[in-house]
Amino acid sequence: MVIGNYKVCNCFTVKFEVTEAEPPSDVREAFSKYSGDGAHMTADQLRRFLEENHGGDGGNVSISHAERIVEQILHQRHEHDIAKSINRDSLSFDDFHHFLFSAELNPPIRSQVHQDMTLPLSHYFIYTGHNSYLIGNQLSSNCSEIPIIKALKRGVRGIELDLWPNSSKDNVHVLHGRTLTSPVKLMECLKAIKEYAFVASPYPVIITLEDHLTPDLQDKVAQMVTETFGSMLFFPESENLEELLTPKNLKYRILISTKPPKEYLEAEDVKGSSSRKSQLFDVDDYSWIEGNSFKSGIDMRDHDVETEDLLKGKKSTSARAYKQLIAIHSSKPKNGLKKALIVEKGKVRRLSLAEQALEKATENHGQDVVRFTQTHILRIYPKGTRITSSNYKPLIGWLHGAQMVAFNMQGYGRSLWLMHGMFRANGNCGYVKKPDFLMRCGSKNEVFNPKEKLPPKTILKVKIYMGDGWHLDFEKTYFDKYSPPDFYTKVGIAGAPVDKIIRRTKIKEDNWTPVWNEEFTFPLAVPELAILRIEVHDHNNMPEKDNFAGQICLPVSELRPGIRAVPLCNRKGDQYTSTRLLMRFEFI
Repeated sequence: MVIGNYKVCNCFTVKFEVTEAEPPSDVREAFSKYSGDGAHMTADQLRRFLEENHGGDGGNVSISHAERIVEQILHQRHEHDIAKSINRDSLSFDDFHHFLFSAELNPPIRSQVHQDMTLPLSHYFIYTGHNSYLIGNQLSSNCSEIPIIKALKRGVRGIELDLWPNSSKDNVHVLHGRTLTSPVKLMECLKAIKEYAFVASPYPVIITLEDHLTPDLQDKVAQMVTETFGSMLFFPESENLEELLTPKNLKYRILISTKPPKEYLEAEDVKGSSSRKSQLFDVDDYSWIEGNSFKSGIDMRDHDVETEDLLKGKKSTSARAYKQLIAIHSSKPKNGLKKALIVEKGKVRRLSLAEQALEKATENHGQDVVRFTQTHILRIYPKGTRITSSNYKPLIGWLHGAQMVAFNMQGYGRSLWLMHGMFRANGNCGYVKKPDFLMRCGSKNEVFNPKEKLPPKTILKVKIYMGDGWHLDFEKTYFDKYSPPDFYTKVGIAGAPVDKIIRRTKIKEDNWTPVWNEEFTFPLAVPELAILRIEVHDHNNMPEKDNFAGQICLPVSELRPGIRAVPLCNRKGDQYTSTRLLMRFEFI
């Protein structure tokens, strides 16, 4: 080929053909065994296969259940070919392989709520958001009800709203205070919560209010909340709950959690340092602003005036209506972590700690944290320097029993993938029962010690057979302009420190349907909190530029044994239409 005066060698042949991979030998052997070397597998033979290889999926498999599966498979496979489906009541080998490789018919975890939901709320991990109204970064993005709706649709049960007076001090806005974020009206957020609270789950939604309001505006909030939610709103029978209610008893109810009004009015000394003033506004997140280059874009003076106005205001008896809304009273450590973690009998409360405060607490008072979370609620939130809405590692909170590990749900990355993975458990209802060992208390008040080095309790064997579907979900040139992708899979465990490990398969070059047939073994000391991480990448010559090709995190405690179809998700955690892996899980 000649371009101008230059001769160009056409060295690259563009080839994007998709070759169909042969089913794994394990699948062929299973079909041969249970079909009696026949050409078809009957419903009863499928039932036997499920019982003996899939652990019965939690119980004995009935013949009627197997017949329904056969009917579904035949309908999916042959709905456009009546001649192949009519009078058929058994599966061909291709049908059987289709069943095993179907993420809809043969998923890796159950989709139903199956845990005991009759225990107090302190017995559960709760799917919790941080600054739930922010669209993007923590400093300058817009505030909106849209991210609240997205979170509720995903199953999030903890929504956080920061309440501030508007410029004329006659209404309430939701925004990230002391930043450049644009506000959204509180009423818009409340309406969104009412409409979408129970779309994904019937279990209670907890609204955490970070309140920076005058008594008059607190009264206004009480009226808005009461009128918006009506009978959905849970009112505690007494000022302080002696024991938290259960998710089952609180179905379709909305709970408010915040500090009682008096905590915003009682300051011993407002003169002197601005840091004492800032405590009234729950600004643990923003200590980094002083001396930071971002400070120049934020006017702190109005907030100082507002603080003084609040402190000059008389205590209002009309604040009673606002106080009566509070189902779970919250607090922050004032006299040191040790005292904050003291268990108060007959007075349930929520304690909030920033991620770095949690690290300090778990380092010095780990068992006190575990003991506290057996009856009280512990909420963890990201440190203020995470202005890009990134997230911290959630396992340290869960390992110590923290129920509300609050995350920036728009902060996509591996930490959020782990959060998604944890709450895929228990039918994605937003409440996951904590392991029994976190709730046990011995005769001498001893509890689980997260620092103790435990021996393996079980062994998880994971076999990665093959993958498929990328050619349907991605453009042909997405991974490579001239040839099919070079896929490899990373698989590992996130969990207790002793269990953390990551492994990877070989690279399969130039193939849209890679076949690996590789097996990995993971000894697990704390399988109850282990999360299986799976990522697929397209290899490039520079590893840091490998192309992302899908991910999913799955709770190990929920994995169904046997050969399963594992769907993959994009970076945001949304499931691809077709892309999936065929894998086998086995516990020893």
